[in-house]
Parts: sequence; structure tokens; C-alpha cells
Amino acid sequence: MKLNLLTAAAALACSALHAQTTSTPTPTPTLDTVTVTGTSLLTPLGTSNIDREVLNRRRGGPDTTTLLRDIPGVSLYGSGGVSSLPVIHGLADDRLRVQVDGMNLISACANHMNPPLSYIDPSNVGSIQVFSGIAPVSAGGDSIGGTVRVNSPEPEFSAAGQERLHKGQVGTFYRSNGNARGANLSATIASETFNMTYSGSTVEAGDYKAGGDFKPARLAATGRGWLAGDEVGSSRYKSENQSLGFALRNDDHLLELKLGFQHIPYQGYPNQRMDMTGNDSTQVNLRYKGQYQWGDLEARVYTEDTRHKMNFGDDKQFWYATAPGMPMETEGKNTGALIKADITLSERDTVRIGSEYQRYRLNDWWVPSGTGGMSPNTFRNINDGQRDRMDVFGEWEAHWNPHWVTQLGVRSGTVKMNTGKVQGYNTGATYLADATNFNARDHQRTDHNLDLTALARYTPNSGQTYEFGYAQKTRSPNLYERFAWSTGGMAMRMVNWTGDGNGYLGNLDLKPELAHTVSVTADWHDHAEKKWGIKATPYVTYIQNYIDARRCSSSNANCNAANQTATTGFVYLQFVNQDARLYGVDISGYMPLMMTTDYGSFTATGLLNYVNGKNQTTGTNLYNIMPLNATLSVVQQVANWTNTAEVQLVGAKTDTLQVRNELKTAGYGLFNLRTSYAWKQARFDVGIENVFNKLYNYPLGGAYVGQGSTMGTAVPYGIPVPGIGRSLYAGVSVTF
Repeated sequence: MKLNLLTAAAALACSALHAQTTSTPTPTPTLDTVTVTGTSLLTPLGTSNIDREVLNRRRGGPDTTTLLRDIPGVSLYGSGGVSSLPVIHGLADDRLRVQVDGMNLISACANHMNPPLSYIDPSNVGSIQVFSGIAPVSAGGDSIGGTVRVNSPEPEFSAAGQERLHKGQVGTFYRSNGNARGANLSATIASETFNMTYSGSTVEAGDYKAGGDFKPARLAATGRGWLAGDEVGSSRYKSENQSLGFALRNDDHLLELKLGFQHIPYQGYPNQRMDMTGNDSTQVNLRYKGQYQWGDLEARVYTEDTRHKMNFGDDKQFWYATAPGMPMETEGKNTGALIKADITLSERDTVRIGSEYQRYRLNDWWVPSGTGGMSPNTFRNINDGQRDRMDVFGEWEAHWNPHWVTQLGVRSGTVKMNTGKVQGYNTGATYLADATNFNARDHQRTDHNLDLTALARYTPNSGQTYEFGYAQKTRSPNLYERFAWSTGGMAMRMVNWTGDGNGYLGNLDLKPELAHTVSVTADWHDHAEKKWGIKATPYVTYIQNYIDARRCSSSNANCNAANQTATTGFVYLQFVNQDARLYGVDISGYMPLMMTTDYGSFTATGLLNYVNGKNQTTGTNLYNIMPLNATLSVVQQVANWTNTAEVQLVGAKTDTLQVRNELKTAGYGLFNLRTSYAWKQARFDVGIENVFNKLYNYPLGGAYVGQGSTMGTAVPYGIPVPGIGRSLYAGVSVTF
């Protein structure tokens, strides 16, 4: 899909807009908490549903993943400005099932710079559903953590006998830190049976600044420019997203086609040795949804094509004197299909059955550069990588009486993987030996995976609910975990989506991860669930064949004895199966503080998360586990104003993983202020994040390699990526 085609379609849709007189509903203060809503089928109590009204108050940046930050059990891996990665109960990235408009998108990058949620702009998000506890088998397979579903708004149609529907929205925002600015536009024209909707957004920012100096103003091995001591190098970005949707409705049947296009000309990464220098993606998504006398039927087919590029941005430079850079190219093709049916057997029993297919192809190659060690051949990192998945699943839900509901599910999946022969930049000893050994082996792997879930909910009265659940979930390795083959230093440093600065080597003998989770949720609230509520979810997960890492060992200089014993600095590791255990608790709640005539209502909200992770094979900690953290807020609502004062508290990260030389971080507290005003068709948002300009290191931000000669051995070690300093935010949106 070409950019000018979608722009032309936008112009067509915008030409049909006219002003509307409806007012924007006044938000209520309790919407600052995650609201769980019921559905026709059992929604586990560990599930959080966020509707568009709540999302309107959380937007204001380019990264959709940040919309999840107030959900119990969820934290974020630091990454690029539009590409952070969600974490649920200590499990992140490919261990989660992340869906955008029902598509199971895959990151086509050895550094996972283009994760699924980077393909939808926050301004185009209509709803979010997060299964942070026991995820039903119908919510997706090939994952051992939770499930994240992010959807754009459902298509709207004019009411029967009414005039054609015309509506739209335009918005813009500005953040002082990093000079971030963005704009978005959406437009809809619809009749009773037809809908056409366009949405587009653009955002751009420079490097952000921390709350104080965290490094020298200029490193000994300098980059291409001067960076102040508080400037976080390689954190600038620019992104453009567009989508065009068509929908047809006939009685209880809906057919919808969505076309999407993304263009990211650059995105810096302060915790990666490379930057994204281009990412273009197109998506075609066709969905059918219908209601029948026996139940509901949904079918979907989609395809996604991604062209991804990496090299060094302005804050980084290459240490190899004979090469102008280190260009890297990736192409991913993702095709999927889903069909599922909800069948009502009786007033008590409902069955959900379905089948899912995904075909993924990946090529990752690095063109020769200069006349030295990166020539004269093209480096084939993943050559015709193949990952095909076929699943079938079934769920049975029974409403035994007003107090008891149960849900049982089973999913059977087959994952087939393969790849072609590889080659290095040249026939040097390391490249030649590694490629010869890899090419001599059979690369085809087939995994047969089985998922099981069991949930029981007990509701003794209208003020309390209890839920008990067990899940067995399975995930097969991704293509890089199995097929990354080279022990060359540059090659290993390119396989790293964890942001720790280390290098990684794949392992053809990896087995699928098998996780067993037990979870209990208690939910207490007032009878109407309007005034107060508290929810607690303790859980424990044991993972067989958890894919962790150990120091690589070989005759290669990068995997020598020094690499085995290093207690500081960056090291080289290989993916390996070990066993792991995680346990923790999520607590969230809200309660009224006071109600006044002159100053409106005041509501307190709170969130506390704790997770502990251990490698049972080695007795060490798991990597990148978020320490104890809490968020406390007071929300005032008076007339059209909603004002929020928020405190974020994060404990020190001291339980680190020595095998990766993981960096420790100190505890900290942040104070944020936000206000919004809704008036007729306009909404205004103003806020200050990190009011006191606190200098802190986010525990999941990774190691700072954002400037200088990032591919060389002189990269400074021991500096975590700092969080953003004080930032003033202002935004406005107008509906028509």
C-alpha cells in the first residue's frame, strides 16, 4: 500500500466531514483505574479491559505500549521511543501473545526493534484487553505469559432511518523534553450498511534528557556530535502510521477490510549498539463476524510485509576504519488465518472451538561494507527462515448456578521451523568454521505443543468474587534463538532484544518452553462496583526448558576462558534450556476520599506489583525482573475538569543476573501532575511528568550504549539507561 494512495483516501473521507453538535462525555475519576467489564463468556478476573474513554486520558506519546503501564502485573522493557516491550509477571516479548486488530504480528529484527505494538499509534487505539493472569486457550497459543489484545475502534454505522454518518477527530501534542511533537487525524463516513474510516498520525522527537548528568559530557571514543552529560544519546525518533478501513454490515453480519502502512525513517536505541534507519510495513486484514441462532462465528485472514534496516545513527559511529558503516537488512512476511465459533449448547453450557494458522518467512542479511573484515560477501544471518504454526483449540464454559462458573480449555499446536545455508562476510577462520558447522546440520525442527487451562469462579454475593486457575502453556523458540549461528563478535552483538549490551548465539537443540501457572484472584467491592474495590492476585509459575543464557565456550576468541570468568563488562552468551520459577502478587484498588459541593469529588487509586524470578537449574536470578513497585494517585473531578496527582515508587533492583553482568539500579520515587478539560467537542490535556526532575535509572531500561564507537571494545560499561527528566506535556483534540 503506497503512502499517496492512503493520503488520497484520507482526502476523500475528510471531504465528507461536517461539524457535529454532540458533546464529549465527561469522564469520571474512577476511570483512571483499569475497568474490568463482563462479556457473554467468562472473562478471567486477571483480565483488564481498557475502553476508549480511559485511553483518551492516557495518550500523549508515540508508544502504544505505555498505555499498559497502569495495568496490574504489567511493566515495560525500555527500548526505542515507539517500541518498548510489554512484560507480564516477569515474562516479556515473544513469551507473550501480542495481537493488533486480531493479527499475531512478529518482530522482524534481531534486536526486536519493530515489535507488534509499534505498528499501531496510540491515537488509533480503541480498546485494550490484557490477560495478565490465566489466559484462556482461545486467547492465543505459542506463549507462556499473558495475552495483549490492542484494537482500533470498531466501525460505526448510521442508525436505521437516519442520515449518513460523518465524523472525525484531529489532535496534536507537544512534550518539552526531547522537543517531541505529533499530530493525528481520523475521519469516518458511513451509512446504515457501509463504513469507510481513515486514520493517520505522525510524531517526531529529538534525544531526551535525564534528570541530571549521568555520564561525561563527551566520551573518549566520541560519536559524530557533542552530547551533554544529561542527554540520552540515540533516543530520537520519527514515525508515520496510516490506516484505511472499509466495512459492510447486513443485519447480524459484518465484513471488514483494513489496510495499514507504517514508515519509520529513523529510531534511535540507547540500549542497542545499532539504530533503526528504516522500517516500512504494510498490513492487509480481512475479518468476518456473524451472529447465528446457535451462537457467534468469527473468521480472519491477514498478511504483513516488513522491510527493516539498521545502521548507526548520528550519536554512534563504527570503530572499523575501513568501513563506512554496518548496514543490515531484514525482510519478514507474515500470513495468518483464524476461524472460531462460540456455540450455545444450553443456558448452562457454551463451547468455543477454533483453528489458527500462521506462516512466517524471514531473511536477515548484511551487505558488505568497505574493504576490511566486512567484505566481500553478504553476511547471511537468517537465510530463508521458516516458522509455520497450526493450532486447534476448544473451550467449555458452564454456569452451574448463580455462584459457580467453570471454564476448561485445550489447545494443540504444531510448530515447524527451518532455515537455509548461511555464510559470513568472508572465508576467515571464524566465519568459515561456524558456517561449515551450521550448514552441515539438519535445520528442520518440529514441535508438538499442548496448552491446558482450568478456571473456577465463585461468587458468594454481589460484593465479592473469587477465582482459581491453572494453566499449562507452551512456546517454541523464535528463529533467532534457534538459528543465530556465528560466534563473531559483531554477529553475536546483533542478536540482542534484551538491551543488556551482550552478544548472543543461537542453539539448534533448544526445546519449547513449558510453563505451569497457578493463580488465585480475590475481588472485593461495593454491590454496584462504583464506589470502592480492591483486587489481589497471587500467582506462581514453574517453567521447564526456560530459554535462558550461559557464557558461550569455544576456541573462538570471543568465547574463551576470559569470557567465562568476566564479572564486569559485556560478554558473549548462548541460548540454553534451563528450568525457572516465578511468583508474585498484583494488588489494585480504588476508594472515594471525599465529595464536596465546591471542589467536586476526590478518589484514591492504588497499584502494587511484586515478582520474584529464579533459575532453578543454576540457582541464580532471572534477568530483568522488575522490583517491587507501586503507583498511588488522587483524582479530582469538578465540572469538566479532571485533575490527577500521582506518585510512582520503585524499589532498588539488587537481585541481578551475574551471568549477563546485569546492572543494578537504585530505588526512586517520581511525582506527576496531570489535568484535562473536556468542553463540547474539544479536549485539552496538560501535565508535568517527573515534576522534581529526578535523576533515576529505570530497572528494565538496559545498559547505555547510545553514543560513541558502540561496536568496539571501548564501549563504556556500568551505565544504565536513565529515565526521562522533567517534561511538560500539552495536547488538544477536537471531534467533528
